[in-house]
Amino acid sequence: MENDKIKARIDELRAEIEENNRRYYIENSPVISDFDYDRMMNELISLEKAHPEFITPDSPTQKVGSDLESPHTGAGAKPSSPADRKHEFEQFPHKYPMLSLGNTYDIPEVEAFAERAVKGLGTAFTFCCELKFDGTAICLTYRNGKLARALTRGDGAIGDDVTANVRHISNIPQTLSGSGYPEEFEIRGEIYMPYKAFDKLNEERLRDEDQPFANPRNAASGSLKLINPEEVAHRGLECTLYHMLGENLPFQTHDQALKAAAGWGLPVSDKRRICRDISEIEEYINYWDTARKALPFATDGIVIKINELPCQKELGYTAKFPRWAVAYKFKAEDAVTKVLSIDYQVGRTGAVTPVANLEPVLLSGTTVKRATLHNREQMLQLDIRVGDYVHVEKGGEIIPKITSVELDKRGNDTVMPVFPDRCPDCGTPLVRDEGEAKYFCPNSDGCPTQIKGKLVHFISRKAMNVIAGDATIDQLFSLGYVRTPADFYDLTMAELLTLEGWKERSAKRFLDSLEASKKAGFEHVLFALGIRYVGETTAKSLAKHFRDIDALMAADRDTLLSVDDIGEVIADSITDWFSRPEHLREIERLRAAGLKFSMEDMQKQASSALEGLTIVISGNFSVSRDEIKEMITAHGGRNSSSVSGRTSFLLAGEKPGPEKIRKAENLGIDIIDEARFRAMIADSARGPEPQDDGIGPAVPDQKEKNPVQLTLF
Repeated sequence: MENDKIKARIDELRAEIEENNRRYYIENSPVISDFDYDRMMNELISLEKAHPEFITPDSPTQKVGSDLESPHTGAGAKPSSPADRKHEFEQFPHKYPMLSLGNTYDIPEVEAFAERAVKGLGTAFTFCCELKFDGTAICLTYRNGKLARALTRGDGAIGDDVTANVRHISNIPQTLSGSGYPEEFEIRGEIYMPYKAFDKLNEERLRDEDQPFANPRNAASGSLKLINPEEVAHRGLECTLYHMLGENLPFQTHDQALKAAAGWGLPVSDKRRICRDISEIEEYINYWDTARKALPFATDGIVIKINELPCQKELGYTAKFPRWAVAYKFKAEDAVTKVLSIDYQVGRTGAVTPVANLEPVLLSGTTVKRATLHNREQMLQLDIRVGDYVHVEKGGEIIPKITSVELDKRGNDTVMPVFPDRCPDCGTPLVRDEGEAKYFCPNSDGCPTQIKGKLVHFISRKAMNVIAGDATIDQLFSLGYVRTPADFYDLTMAELLTLEGWKERSAKRFLDSLEASKKAGFEHVLFALGIRYVGETTAKSLAKHFRDIDALMAADRDTLLSVDDIGEVIADSITDWFSRPEHLREIERLRAAGLKFSMEDMQKQASSALEGLTIVISGNFSVSRDEIKEMITAHGGRNSSSVSGRTSFLLAGEKPGPEKIRKAENLGIDIIDEARFRAMIADSARGPEPQDDGIGPAVPDQKEKNPVQLTLF
């Protein structure tokens, strides 16, 4: 290649790698396999090695892929699934750089790694081989035996502080057991989601017609950065730790350090093995390439480390990788199986999804019997037929997907599938909105499957949190007891006792949970209504903006579009939903049952001291950040997650984010501390100072307050 062509290819590869880094680390929605990504990276490394004049410090070969996000970037969820959006976390520097590992898919490259170590050290050493957990990297700091901080990898130099969320991961100890641990040390590892928890989470997301996570790694990463730490506890995350760092640690080998960590109650894998040469390493790799399929969690390879810590120190690091470790990556699992039939499922919002029923096949420790075909266009692209033999893949332990059809095995008895033009449940002609790939059944209030889906959504944990499930809904629907959410609140003990398997105790428990649901806030009720595209966070935005259901129902399209995060699609969906008389009647029935359709039903505003102000917070305060947020909202302010020209002031605690401070200063935005902030709301709570003219009673000061907005990081 001529130099200009080489430079163009380097620029192209860098752009593609950076885009895929963003999708992998920030959005948790990769679109290519690890193998394809590594292939691009290796091509870039080769080109830069041959042409060092083109190497730049910002090349992906010179830095670690970063999970640090810009404001308003989602995490593993599309805009219609905002419950999983991340907020911006406080960032702190890593005491020791947190680098990634070099990858290989070939045993000869592992041999080359071992040979380089032998030549570089000139002394005897061993290897410690470990499973490579497919999750998201974490760095824990313990001081005096207590968990002090948890940081993500970030960009290797700075990480996001996710301590509050990590405290809700059950197998990470808050306090160490035993004795002999250093006064302060770091231990690094992987937070992952076991298959059982992953399947449960995706079942919930599919039931709510949210985009499922592609694999356990994406689910773990997205869950670790949820806004609500309490929600993290429900995700079933686990952790395995594999690397200890600190000043003057009393260990000579990596294995000794991990054994000590296990003695202090830290979760360390018991599946590592000390190997003396490449043959033992290869034996370990070959064993786990098969045995991993029976593990209850995802693994994507083997990590080979020099065991002796002085040898690690001598070999050192490149800009991106340690020279004393390498990762061997397993090939993506693939199997060929037969398509037995294709079903067309109707979801809660009416979307019709084709699903292939397969001859059972074992992949990554689970038996795969079904695989979604997503939509009609994908079926046509695959040219799939009932009776075909197809390739099913779980590359990187992803959700099973059909990647191709074995045309050579296609027999004369295969049947071309016909995508229905009517709803397979109620027979209503299907429609497809412009720009949409999916077909929908428009009979949202008459289609049995949609009705039951809406009922399940209404009682779900993030909505009204009623103790019941799909089976209960099926029973109540089949007997005609429940057709709309308001019907739940008319149920009697006598009716429930007619349900098969129900006793007085279970009926009372169900009725008690219905009664408790009446305490749910307006934003939960709004989310529970099941308006298309109105997810959990959108419901909160609407509730805070309009304050009650009557104001929301009266809002026209332009008014809705003025609300943050509300676009044309959501605005049209809301106006259409409230235009239907049956929905208005349902709201009145729910209101009569005692559900809360106003923010004022929940709490009175403490004052208007911050009315109209947008406020950003950064740093640590005397109380939790959630309490600061609640104080802002209670006094009429609005929390925001980034500094902009619309920010009224920056509320800075201890150790505020330097970028936010710098941006506020550049924009001329006031920066106030916690004491001044508390004085502002305290003055308002005391009321205005009286004006005494010496003649009559005091007259309140009628000066109008300037609106303020708050932004949170």
